[in-house]
Amino acid sequence: MNRLATIGYETDTQAGMIQRLKAADVELVVDVRAVASSRKAGFSKTLLGNSLNAEGVGYLHLRPLGTPKPGRDAARAGRTDEMRQIFNAHLEEPAAQLALAQATELARAKRIALLCYEDDPNCCHRQIVADRIRATLKCEVVDL
Repeated sequence: MNRLATIGYETDTQAGMIQRLKAADVELVVDVRAVASSRKAGFSKTLLGNSLNAEGVGYLHLRPLGTPKPGRDAARAGRTDEMRQIFNAHLEEPAAQLALAQATELARAKRIALLCYEDDPNCCHRQIVADRIRATLKCEVVDL
């Protein structure tokens, strides 16, 4: 059984994050940001995907697994419970259900890492996604 990883890049560089991913033998990064652009150098979708691919790590952006704007606003304001409520409701939508099923199947087949900005997985929606995948696959979740 593969372990499922999650990773945040808030206080890391692109090179540092890629090093953590490679040390954990991650084969594929699943980007769960609603908006895959970043003010932080090296973390926008195209550049990040190309950089990961150059290091032998795949990249897939699953936008439907991102937090809707009201949830992102709640998270930025420190209202984690509100963000969780908004995101859990969002996960019931058909596009999110399909993306969650896709991420679950990927995690069944290979070592993946769910990527988002927030360092602390307990304050990030990626933990909710990881918990849903864990419930289906009965796998271990490791925060890198």
